[in-house]
Amino acid sequence: MKKLLLLLYVVVCCISCEKKIGFQKRDVSRIWVKDIIKDSTLSIRAIELIDKDVYYAANDGNFGISLNEGSRVIDKYSKNNKLISFRSSAYNGKDLFILSIESPALVYKIEKEEKVNVYIKGKLVYQENHPKAFYDSMEFWNDKEGIAIGDSTDGCLSVIITRDGGNTWTKMSCDELPKGAKDEGAFAASDTNIAIFGDKTWVATTTGRVYYSPDKGQNWEVFDTPIINEKETEGIYSIDFYDELNGFAIGGDYTKPEDNSANKIKTTDGGKTWKLVAENKNPGYRSCVQYMPNREGKELVAIGFKGIDYSNDAGETWKHLSNEGFYTIRFLNDSVAYAAGAGRISKLTFRE
Repeated sequence: MKKLLLLLYVVVCCISCEKKIGFQKRDVSRIWVKDIIKDSTLSIRAIELIDKDVYYAANDGNFGISLNEGSRVIDKYSKNNKLISFRSSAYNGKDLFILSIESPALVYKIEKEEKVNVYIKGKLVYQENHPKAFYDSMEFWNDKEGIAIGDSTDGCLSVIITRDGGNTWTKMSCDELPKGAKDEGAFAASDTNIAIFGDKTWVATTTGRVYYSPDKGQNWEVFDTPIINEKETEGIYSIDFYDELNGFAIGGDYTKPEDNSANKIKTTDGGKTWKLVAENKNPGYRSCVQYMPNREGKELVAIGFKGIDYSNDAGETWKHLSNEGFYTIRFLNDSVAYAAGAGRISKLTFRE
């Protein structure tokens, strides 16, 4: 009997403690920006956080690493004596991958150099010479299976997939994909056109459509959204999902960054339907949106060359935190992130 009473006491205490330390709503109001790389020759739209190091792929063949925010390692990639422009990267838990944009589209697998314990040994694992090739984003479902997407070439989006850890990549045929809209593609603005949760995948396009696959890219369907998409500079620039139901996308028109009409949308049913939020309210155009981790899908950060904005109500309302301009952002935890843009990578610390 004493053991039973003790067990009940422990259970009650655990429940009580859980309630006390459960999710607490917060309101971020300050942001600290610390530059860790400054180089005016760089335009950085793809970054990965690996073992506290920041890896980036950029213009003019630049691939670099900031080691614990200190020393920096740089490599240059070229093909046929021409420097390559990178705007996509992905990490599968074992190897790092970087993807160039224009033809020839090139995927490099970068393995860890054990002697120095950094990812620096790159080898070419995919090449595509289609004259219309232009790739925008890449992600992995797990250590074996990954996806990269690009603009339409032969009547459908360009989709390449690996099932063997990135050693080989295969381009899906248009028979396997939904028919593309006229001139449909994706914006290579922040390497966030693809969102993955479990086996589920969402791809955002220039025409304001969202492609959805429930099974790691084997089958696809496409859903329309109400985001602005009447001009070639309008559409969805970035998409993220917190779980299999709740997602957010942002965009607008980068040539009119102050316009804030029909540029922010959210879903609560896994992307089947989308609604406009914060209509005619800031922020305007942003190139990247990301959920803050471990905040129950309530907190988001949107970033662009016009500044940084924050929401703590799942995107219904927004607060402008800073005029500091960036292209893309990745979170280390719920209070620290790294952002990259024109000539810089910075550490961002968010505070109430």
